[in-house]
Amino acid sequence: MKYIALLWSSVHWPWAGVVALLSLFSPMALALDIQSYSADRLAQLQSSGRAVAVHFHAEWCGTCKTQQKALQGLKADSGLAQVTLLVADYDKEKDLRRQTKVAAQSTLVVFKGPTEVARVGGETAADKLRTALLAATKAP
Repeated sequence: MKYIALLWSSVHWPWAGVVALLSLFSPMALALDIQSYSADRLAQLQSSGRAVAVHFHAEWCGTCKTQQKALQGLKADSGLAQVTLLVADYDKEKDLRRQTKVAAQSTLVVFKGPTEVARVGGETAADKLRTALLAATKAP
C-alpha cells in the first residue's frame, strides 16, 4: 500500500502545483465574494477603496431569506468580481445600523470605499440587487 501511495505521489506530484495555481483562477475566485460581517473587515475594505456592500440580514425575516438566495445566485457572476458582500446580523449589529442609518432588516447598503453609492430595502429581484452592487464598481 505504501508503494502505491509513493508511486502515486511521485507520478502526480508535479501536477499538485498546477492544480493549486489553476484553482486561483477558477470562476469562483472571479465572482461575488460573500463573507460574514466584521467591523474590521468593513473598515479594511473601505480604507482600500474597494467596492463593498453590507446586507442587513435577520434569520427570522422571510424577505432576507429570499434576498440571500438571490445574492447566492449572483456568486458566480464575474461582473461582480470586484465586490465584497458582508452579511451583518440585523439584530446584533446595532452600532452599524446607527452608523449607516438602517431602520429595517433586508436592507443592502453599497459603498465604494467609505462613500455610500446605493441602498435598497426589501428588494428580492436578483437583477435589481445586481444593479445596486454594480453601482460600487462604476463609482469614481
